[in-house]
Amino acid sequence: MENNKCKSVGIVGSGIQGVCIGLQLIKKGIPVTIFDRHDPLSEKFKPASYGNAGHFSPYAVLQFNRPDILSDVPKMLLSSYGPLALKWNYIHKLLPWFFNYLKSLNKKSMLHTAKYMHQILNLSNDAYEEIFQEIKTKNLVKKNGIIYVWTNKNLKSRELEIKVRNDLGIDQKILTKKEILELEPNLEPVFDGGVIYETAMHATDPHGILKEIFKLFIKKGGKFIQDDIIEIKQTDLHQTKIISNNEKYFFEKLVVATGAFSKNFTDQLGEKIPLDTERGYHVHFKNMEHLITRPVIFLDRGFGMTPMNQGLRAVGTVELGGLDNPPSKKRIDYVIKCAKELLPQLGNHEDEWLGFRPTLPDFLPIIGPSLKNKNIIYAFGHHHLGWTLGAVTGKIVSSIVAGEKTNLDLTPYSSKRFN
Repeated sequence: MENNKCKSVGIVGSGIQGVCIGLQLIKKGIPVTIFDRHDPLSEKFKPASYGNAGHFSPYAVLQFNRPDILSDVPKMLLSSYGPLALKWNYIHKLLPWFFNYLKSLNKKSMLHTAKYMHQILNLSNDAYEEIFQEIKTKNLVKKNGIIYVWTNKNLKSRELEIKVRNDLGIDQKILTKKEILELEPNLEPVFDGGVIYETAMHATDPHGILKEIFKLFIKKGGKFIQDDIIEIKQTDLHQTKIISNNEKYFFEKLVVATGAFSKNFTDQLGEKIPLDTERGYHVHFKNMEHLITRPVIFLDRGFGMTPMNQGLRAVGTVELGGLDNPPSKKRIDYVIKCAKELLPQLGNHEDEWLGFRPTLPDFLPIIGPSLKNKNIIYAFGHHHLGWTLGAVTGKIVSSIVAGEKTNLDLTPYSSKRFN
């Protein structure tokens, strides 16, 4: 099927998914317009594509639908300071997500998620490398691996993670405490061991990379309209409509890439998708990025640190609380506490940030056509791997739009699994 059979595409969302999808479509010769209420080049643009940990994590196949953590969840939720938290005023809205999550909390579902996360994660670095050939990445990307550390308290969980990744053929190198300290001598030795993923990369400025990809999209002929989109529709077999408060825009096909805000649109289309939000936090410790040479994640704490151009970025926690609740001071305090546990020499922090990770209860993204509107394509629900999966999602969705085969089994990512 010829690519030029699609005459026009509108993309709602200018985060890493939307921009990568737009770039790949433009490269196929398909006219594209991206819509967002914020300009991605603005310094005020601070979504998940700005505030994430900056990790390119092709190894991260295991998620939270694993039976080994079930006994720990109530204890974590009841603690004011821990890696998992719940906004109690949000419980009633969380129930559809939570009931679906319970269904997936078993070994079979865990391995299903791992298999199909691996299918796309395994392609993620190569997809970015293609883009990096065309943009300026100096001082934006480093390729010296990512370290995870742990205590002996939850060794069974660590052994499970290592086994599943070994079974999938993922490169990993187990480290002793001594070996970790040889790589990162400034760390306080409050851990017992760890692992390094030596082929992993990290961004020293995620927003900087997003801006470079967006500028490449524009340079190649892509269009951007800053507008607040409130409704989407498929008007007939060959036309979709994007509606703002003041304008209506028409395209042959439409892509929803609005992350945690996508549920509003899927509800409009009559699909009851249990999309919810993992709220994540970060702070910066200015001029402290030299203390570590690569990202370090403390698994017991659900927390990590990344050396960035803005300073040392400390990120962490999963807070279930929706889009409207205010930031939690206790979550920020927890991130700071964890950072100073590993690096006691840290001083005052700045730039407190709250972002929203779009999360589905089986921890697989939705990538593919709407069930009821075939010219509307979904690309959301990548949870805390949205940054890692941006480039490969761009390639997959652009192939779907162009009517090309991907050589991938895309069935597990369909919204059909919830309808």
